[in-house]
Amino acid sequence: MQFGRYLEEFQVGDVYKHWPGKTITQAEDILFCSITMNQHPLHSDDNYAAAATPHGNAMVVGNLVYSIVLGQSVPDVSGRAIANLEIESLKHANPTFHGDTIYSETEVLEVRESRSKPDRGIVKVRTIGYKQDGTIVCEFTRKVLIPKKDAAGEEFPGRPLPQTD
Repeated sequence: MQFGRYLEEFQVGDVYKHWPGKTITQAEDILFCSITMNQHPLHSDDNYAAAATPHGNAMVVGNLVYSIVLGQSVPDVSGRAIANLEIESLKHANPTFHGDTIYSETEVLEVRESRSKPDRGIVKVRTIGYKQDGTIVCEFTRKVLIPKKDAAGEEFPGRPLPQTD
């Protein structure tokens, strides 16, 4: 199985349907909020959420949803990336709740060679994340710096070979 793509393998209009999906638990949400120091009760207190929001349920913090959707795209989009250059836009379109399963897909919007370095190029993509019922919860556009195939080094840099006697 290939992990990521070289610049020549991206075509404008291609859509990658990332697999598998990810069900987000309350424990994961609370851990993420704790790690990132976000202690808003909207993510951990069902009574607060029922009283203070129109949704009536505690919601998953948006940055966790974004992180999952971004992570789901790595094997298809940025697995060979030199760098993630820019997030042009990020929209949290609808709420995600504990127990929702997130799926995602990415469309290639632009592919161009670097103007300054001939061994790489820039790929612009739009990624959407959606719940089990198809409701879009997250969408973002980003630019990724990708090597050309001829300029690539080892297939798996840093991976050791097994020692045999």
